[in-house]
Amino acid sequence: MHRFIPTGLATWIGRLVLLLSFCTGLATAQTNSGNYTFVLGSGFLCDASDASTCPATAKAVQGGSYEVTGAGMFDAQSKSVKAAGTFSHKSANGNVVETGVWVASELVSFVSYGIAPGALLHEKRGLNPMQLTPMRLKASLGPTPTGGLAVFRVHLLTLSGIARTGVLQVNSALGDVPRERSVEGIRLNLESDRGEFSEEVGGRVMFLSTRSEANSTAKALENRVESESAQRTDN
Repeated sequence: MHRFIPTGLATWIGRLVLLLSFCTGLATAQTNSGNYTFVLGSGFLCDASDASTCPATAKAVQGGSYEVTGAGMFDAQSKSVKAAGTFSHKSANGNVVETGVWVASELVSFVSYGIAPGALLHEKRGLNPMQLTPMRLKASLGPTPTGGLAVFRVHLLTLSGIARTGVLQVNSALGDVPRERSVEGIRLNLESDRGEFSEEVGGRVMFLSTRSEANSTAKALENRVESESAQRTDN
């Protein structure tokens, strides 16, 4: 008997594709909707020459691991969230146990470490300092890179149709980062004693703040660079 992907899972896969496409493009987009968007172990954060950037990986003491990618958006005040991604569960010897998609059902909490306007420029590989002109900085205004720790309640849907629930912690080590959260990555705790994956092995994470105060700070940075550029020209 053939196995078919459940209708609900197929629907979420379709939504995931659209969501990832939308959120990956936020690196250069201008938007005021929502409070935060984020990219997890995917899109512009990935570096083909550095396998540790994508996907984001959490490891258990016993050696098993979860590799996770995704994207989404959330409002830190109302706790609303729309986020999804893919996961791959591997055993201690590296064999794939199961794969599927995850969907965030709740934003449990979010703690901001502050904004880091220059972080997005570092992701534009191949640029040198002379290329970071005020004109290029103007293009980067809008969603501003922000560090923080987001905790989501998630549903994990496997391709075999088995559903699990858990808590996914997503940590971006930008801004004023607490010492105990200096390692960027994810942690995953599955409910019903199915496992705790609390070691951040690798993976890039970035929150993008769309709040007006973040954009104001980015605008101030642009004005400062323009001023310094003008002074160099006069001299």
